[in-house]
Amino acid sequence: MTDSGARTVANIALATAGVAAAYVIITTPPLRRFVLRATRVWLGASVPVYLASQIRTAWVESARAA
Repeated sequence: MTDSGARTVANIALATAGVAAAYVIITTPPLRRFVLRATRVWLGASVPVYLASQIRTAWVESARAA
């Protein structure tokens, strides 16, 4: 098997697993609620940290230009 063929098979296997997981999550209400809650927590933690780091970087860069 060539490297390209192996990558294609791996990509198809990952896509199939992702679709199967999405189907199970969508059709099972407790899992769906858990995933929505976890997504809210993740976004609530990562977005402010990202914005703070971008603001800090902009502050440092603006001091260099002055």
